[in-house]
Amino acid sequence: MASKDEIRSSHRARRAALTPAALDAAAGGIARHGLRWASGLAGGRPATFAAYLGVGSEPPTLPLLSALVGAGHRVLLPVCEPHLELSWVYWTPESGFVRSRFAPIQEPVGERYGTSVMRDATAIFLPATALDFSGNRIGQGGGYYDKFLAALAALTAASTEASPVASAVASPEESSSVALPTAAVVYDTEVLPAGSIPAESFDRKVDAALTPGGIIRLG
Repeated sequence: MASKDEIRSSHRARRAALTPAALDAAAGGIARHGLRWASGLAGGRPATFAAYLGVGSEPPTLPLLSALVGAGHRVLLPVCEPHLELSWVYWTPESGFVRSRFAPIQEPVGERYGTSVMRDATAIFLPATALDFSGNRIGQGGGYYDKFLAALAALTAASTEASPVASAVASPEESSSVALPTAAVVYDTEVLPAGSIPAESFDRKVDAALTPGGIIRLG
């Protein structure tokens, strides 16, 4: 089995060879299928979705962000903080961006919120460089999302423990899981056979892959 670093490096090399036309085509598919997935989860009502801005040769997400807002949803984008923490800013098409001090990304300008803002979210779009059909994900290698998803799991568990009814019906596995649906955005060729990606103790499985070709259920 290839290591995470090997898989990440090979996929980044393929991404770097993509043409502007290929990126534009990918952006349209990601926006179309991502909005359909989000709308299905929202049940026809306005909702809040955490997402991110794809940069460079990453799968383009700006059209998806605009489509979500155009459909009446709210969008949260991440800001990298010290100690691998993420905070979140509500984004609109009028929002400005600045270069992150801690990672090679563009970050939205605005009031920052902690992980607890996810109590208002319906689902999360995650960055990734590869996924497998088991739901394992390879991120960018920085560790921000690993820490965020762990914090979100702890928040979910704390909320469950605070509710006597929820605690009575939840299994130990359910009470420690990330309750929000997750879709990681990758290119079609970056969804690998089950078991292709090494899973570590801190990894959190992803529910779906959002690709230019559609939504793929994982796990």
